[in-house]
Amino acid sequence: MCSPLCLVLYTSKSPRMKTKMFLELSEVKLIAAAAEAEALRNQWAVTIAIVDDGGHLLWLQRLDGAPALTAHIAPAKANTAALGRRESKAYEDIVNGGRTAFLSVPAVDGLLEGGVPILKDGLCLGAVGVSGVKSSEDAQIARAGIAALAL
Repeated sequence: MCSPLCLVLYTSKSPRMKTKMFLELSEVKLIAAAAEAEALRNQWAVTIAIVDDGGHLLWLQRLDGAPALTAHIAPAKANTAALGRRESKAYEDIVNGGRTAFLSVPAVDGLLEGGVPILKDGLCLGAVGVSGVKSSEDAQIARAGIAALAL
């Protein structure tokens, strides 16, 4: 038996369910290829991670010479950018600005520059996280990957 709330949810006057955009595998591959090209053009050994809007890993690519630790850092940066819907640098700046209590936020580990959200029409479709060089260069690689989508 359905509760009164359930009945209200299924009346003809209920709003229609929204359509959600998401990254398809072909788009993930396009992002990864463009990010890899940017890294290789600059001779940077990095790891590239791409996540969906919930921070779930869709792609992980560790280029030759990238330290093993980068395979943990890149997905964390991407996760942070996707869940927060903003660049991970924003959180690094919060902590560096003295708000160290922010370090206790649950499920957020990538508080370093290099995670960039993939935004379209104000919605977050996912994020790219890169680790292996200077943080600003990590972000440069992530942005180059996202730019390939021409959003």
